[in-house]
Amino acid sequence: MTELITPQLVALDQNLGEAPADVIRYLAGMVTNAGRATEVEGLFADAFARESKTATGVPGGIAIPHCRSAAVTAPSLAMARLSQKVDFGAKDGPADLIFFIAAPDGADQEHLKLLSKLARSLIKKDFTAALRAASSPEEIVNLVTEAIGDGPAKSAAAEGGPGAASGVREAGGAPLSGEAVGTAPKRIVAVTACPTGIAHTYMAADSLVAAAKEAGVDLQVETQGSGAVTPLDPAVIAAADAVIFAVDVDVRGKERFAGKPVVNAPVKRGIDEPAKMIEEALAAATDPNAHRVPHFGAEEAAEQAAEAASEHFGTKLKKVLLTGVSYMIPFVAGGGLLIALGFLLGGYDITEVADKVVLENNFGNLPDGGLLTYLGAVAFKIGALSLGFLVPALAGYIAFGIADRPGIAPGFVSGAVASFMGAGFLGGLVGGLLAGVTAYWIGTWQVPRWLRGLMPVVIIPLLGSIVASGLMFLVLGGPIAGITAGLNSWLTGMTGASAVILGIILGLMMCFDLGGPVNKVAYSFAVAGLGAGSLANQAPWQIMAAVMAAGMVPPLAMALATTLNKKGFSLAERENGKAAWLLGASFISEGAIPFAAADPLRVIPASMLGGAVTGALSMATGVTSQAPHGGIFVFFAIGNIAMFIVSIAVGVVVTALTLLALKRWAVKKTVDTVAAAA
Repeated sequence: MTELITPQLVALDQNLGEAPADVIRYLAGMVTNAGRATEVEGLFADAFARESKTATGVPGGIAIPHCRSAAVTAPSLAMARLSQKVDFGAKDGPADLIFFIAAPDGADQEHLKLLSKLARSLIKKDFTAALRAASSPEEIVNLVTEAIGDGPAKSAAAEGGPGAASGVREAGGAPLSGEAVGTAPKRIVAVTACPTGIAHTYMAADSLVAAAKEAGVDLQVETQGSGAVTPLDPAVIAAADAVIFAVDVDVRGKERFAGKPVVNAPVKRGIDEPAKMIEEALAAATDPNAHRVPHFGAEEAAEQAAEAASEHFGTKLKKVLLTGVSYMIPFVAGGGLLIALGFLLGGYDITEVADKVVLENNFGNLPDGGLLTYLGAVAFKIGALSLGFLVPALAGYIAFGIADRPGIAPGFVSGAVASFMGAGFLGGLVGGLLAGVTAYWIGTWQVPRWLRGLMPVVIIPLLGSIVASGLMFLVLGGPIAGITAGLNSWLTGMTGASAVILGIILGLMMCFDLGGPVNKVAYSFAVAGLGAGSLANQAPWQIMAAVMAAGMVPPLAMALATTLNKKGFSLAERENGKAAWLLGASFISEGAIPFAAADPLRVIPASMLGGAVTGALSMATGVTSQAPHGGIFVFFAIGNIAMFIVSIAVGVVVTALTLLALKRWAVKKTVDTVAAAA
């Protein structure tokens, strides 16, 4: 087996920079120079992306940046002992011991076991003390090799390797510390998991186990790491008083814990605050109102409703609507781009002949206009059919957000009815809510056991479709269709100042929360009308262009600002700024989120100002977009492309200069005052 660490991969008592990115880049270079990776930048990008999701600093002055990367050719450990500590996000301060774990995408299980075992050793004080006292790279290599070289990982959990279940004590063992003889200890089960499944998964497990042992609690852990997972015994789960989920990803087999009081937290909290998590789990075990893992099965809807009963109505509604929008967007994005491609290949009059061309022609019998016309008709028709799912998909997944899977069929049907009646986007919203509420209500009925199996697949879809779609046909569809028609007429008649005002409003909405609910409302409003656009009625296309242009402004502006004034931003922000060029050009507003999260009182107002300017310019100059996504890369679907670019450029400059001005002259005192008051 290839050695994981060699003296060439050890750097002792060096100053590698002031930020995690500096250290990670240096260590990625060490791995590459040792012939264990094909490129520095690819490995650094993967490792820094992982670091940006969750800081890898852990208590004790240690950090374990890690990743899986296609650039890595052999599992490797690179270690640095820093002369100048660097803050990797641990609560107790900066780190001086840095272990960089680099694993190939297809790392074998034996190597992964050794890597996870090293991570677990780093929470042992005697091991880290020896690392700090070592005088040479060779001594470091010997210490690490000894820690990982004697078989399966040994820990307080007595775990047998990645993914194995672990317990504080064996059945029939001596009473735990703090456990009174003759009394049964509280029993807790836990699941730990991190995105890469190499380090934090196992460190959190060991930290929780150690804290449970000290508290006199019987704890068993299932580590859902990168290796094969050994599930907890169902009898152990059944006997547990509470559950701890210390995870950054979805728990596999979550239904096994249904009904148990649960404490949810990121995996890093299992390392930083294991004792507090144990305390919270013990409190939840005796609290009848504690949050519980929902049931999964025929009664799932009712259980989930009970779980969410304490949520504010507005929060519930927002989650439901965003669920519908998030599932709808892929239909719209793919369909819209195909329609735009159809226009590019076959011309704008392809709409009049597309049906006939795709049905009557083929590669051996090309239509008038030749191959491009045929391909254009095919692309347009596929796109039109995909876009036709906009309203049904919106309604179907709104209903799904309320009633889970039993709500999908009634939602799709009510959405199709809304589309048929011309009720459009508004009809889809109403139909989805109706279908979801109806399906949920039917799911709460108490029915005989023999009928329960039919409820989610027959009874709920049938009755839900009858009620929701019936109301749409008989009562609500007509009025909503009238409102939709009036709205379309108003948009069609917009010119001059009114169009500019709408552009300002849309630009403000797109930049307010960068992919959040307000942003999604503006985007959904634009894509819902996209199919109604035509050469005679270009208002829907103009709205789409304004929305897309304004949404590109924040990330591009952040990229420009970090270029103009590098000293005003941290190294991590400058790295994010480099990525923001591409994200902004692709119309991914979320590229500005790292900046907004770090400095919301300056980034968001500056972004909204630039977005409003861009939206106004786009609408005023009649820019159009027949594509719902893609940014500058769908230039072929943009009308008046020059002003599209100018509008974006002006907004980007306005936002970047405003942000730099605010960073220099304003808000800082306000931010500090707000933080102190909080």
